[in-house]
Amino acid sequence: MVAAWTSPTKTFRSALQNLRIRMLIKSAAVVGMFTLASRCLGFIRDILIAFYLGAGAAGDAFFIAFKLPNLFRRLFAEGAFNLAFVPLFSAKLTSEGKRGAFQFAEEALSILLVVLVIFVGLSQLAMPWLVMLIAPGFADDPERFDLTVYLSRLTFPYLLFISLVSLLSGLLNSFQRFASAAFAPVLLNLCLIGSLLAMGGSGAGSAIALAWGVALAGVIQLLWIALNCWRLRLLPSLRYPKLTASVRQLLKLMLPAVAGAGVVQLNLVVDMVIASLLPGGSVSHLYYADRVAQLPLGVIGVAMGTALLPTISRQVAEGDEGSALATQNQAVELSLTFAIPAALALLVISEPIISVLFERGAFTVADSFVTAAVLSAYALGLPAFILIKVLAPGYFARKDTKTPVQIAIIALLVNVFLNLILMQFLGVVGIALASTISSWVNVILLVWGLKRRRLFRPSPSMLWRIGKLLAAGVVMAAYLWIVQRYGLFGSSLGLWAQVLTVLVLVITGAGVYFMVSVASGGLSLQYLRTISRGGKLDAP
Repeated sequence: MVAAWTSPTKTFRSALQNLRIRMLIKSAAVVGMFTLASRCLGFIRDILIAFYLGAGAAGDAFFIAFKLPNLFRRLFAEGAFNLAFVPLFSAKLTSEGKRGAFQFAEEALSILLVVLVIFVGLSQLAMPWLVMLIAPGFADDPERFDLTVYLSRLTFPYLLFISLVSLLSGLLNSFQRFASAAFAPVLLNLCLIGSLLAMGGSGAGSAIALAWGVALAGVIQLLWIALNCWRLRLLPSLRYPKLTASVRQLLKLMLPAVAGAGVVQLNLVVDMVIASLLPGGSVSHLYYADRVAQLPLGVIGVAMGTALLPTISRQVAEGDEGSALATQNQAVELSLTFAIPAALALLVISEPIISVLFERGAFTVADSFVTAAVLSAYALGLPAFILIKVLAPGYFARKDTKTPVQIAIIALLVNVFLNLILMQFLGVVGIALASTISSWVNVILLVWGLKRRRLFRPSPSMLWRIGKLLAAGVVMAAYLWIVQRYGLFGSSLGLWAQVLTVLVLVITGAGVYFMVSVASGGLSLQYLRTISRGGKLDAP
C-alpha cells in the first residue's frame, strides 16, 4: 500500500505552528513564573501594609495615591500605547526588518517621552482636582484629603518611568524576550517592602514611606529594563520628536485604543468614587480583595495575554490566519483549565485566605469579614477577567482597536448601572459584584464579535472538555466547603496553624480537581504532554 502523500508546505506549516505553540506556552510560563514571584512578594507587601495601615484613613489615602499613576499607566502604556505599538512593531519586523522596526520604535519613544513629561508636570499642578475627581468622599475629611494629595504628588512621577518600561517591554516581547520585562514588577514590590521596613512608623508615616518607595521603584525598573535592552542590543535611541507617517499610524490606532483603555480605567474610577462615598475603609477593603484576586489573574490571564499578543500579531502579519485561530483556541482552553479551580477556590475559602493574609495589627476581624465577602464577589468574575485578557488580542493583533472600545463602553454602562443599584443593598460588596457581572457581559460580546468574523471557532471536543473541567471544579468546591464547614479552620488556631490549614485546603483541593478532571476526561496526562510539546489540543 502506498502511503498518502503530504504536501511539504503543509508539513512545514504544521511544524512551524507546533513550534510557535511551544514558544507561546514557554513564554507564558516564564511570564507566569515571574508574575507568581511578584504576586507572592506583593502578598508580603500587602501583609505589611495591612499591619501598619489597616483599613483606615491612611490606608485609603495611600491606595488612592497608588491607583492614580497606575490608572494612567494603563492608558499610556499597557493599554492604548502598547496594544497599538506591538502589532505595528511586529508588522514592521516582518516587512522592513529589524532596522525599519527600530526606527519606528525610536520615533514612538521620543513622542511618548514628550507627552509624558508634559502630562506629569500638569498633573502635579492639578493634583487636588484629580483627587477630588476620583475620591469625592474624601472632601468631608480634610486631613485624609490633604494626605491623599501629598501622597499622589509623590507617586505620580512613577507614571513617566513605568510607561517607558512598558514600551521597552513591548519591544523585548516582540523578540520573544519575556523574562526581563516579567521581572520588573518584582522590583516594585521589593522597593515597597524595603521602604516600609526602613521608614514605616505611624499610619501617615508608613503611607509616606510607601509613596517614596513607589517613586524609587519607577527609576529602578526603568534602569533594569534599559540595561537588559542594551545588553541584547535592543535599546532604541532618542530622536527629535516628529510626527512621521509611522507615528501618525500609531496615533491613529491609539485613538480608539485610548478610548477603550479609558473606558476600562473609568470603570475603576467609578468603583473608587462610589467606594469613597461608602463608610471609611471601603477603598481599603476593595484593594485587599483585589490584590488576592490579582494572583491568579496575573499568573494566568496577564501571562497568557502578554505572550499571546506578539505571537498572534506575527501570525496575522504573515497571513497565517489558521495558526492564529488555533493559537487563540489553545490559549482559551489552557487559561480556563486553571481559571476555573482558582475562581471556585477563592469563592469557597475566601474567609480563611483573607484571615491568614491580613488579620493582624491594624486589620481587624470585621475588616476580614468584609474583605472576604468582596473577594467572593470578585471570584465569580475571575474567569471573565482572565478571558478578556486572552480574547482581546484576537482584535488587537488584527489592528482592530474599535470593536473592543464599543464593547468596553457597553460593559462600563452595565457596571455603572449595577453599582448604583447594588451599593444600596450590598455596600462595598455590590461594587465588586457589579464589576463581575459587567466583565461577563464584556466576554460574551468579545466572543460574539470574534465568532461573527469567524475569528474564534472552538471545536465541540474543546467545549466538552471545558464542561468536564467545570464539573471537576464544582466537585472541588464541594470538598472545600465541607472541610471548612466542619471545623478544619478556626480563629482559635494559632497563626502558623492557620497558614498550614489554608495550604492543606489549597493543595488537597487542587488534588481533587486534578483527579476528577483526569477521571472524567476533561484533562489527561497525554493532553498535558501534548500542550507542553506544542501539539494540537483537540487530541482526545
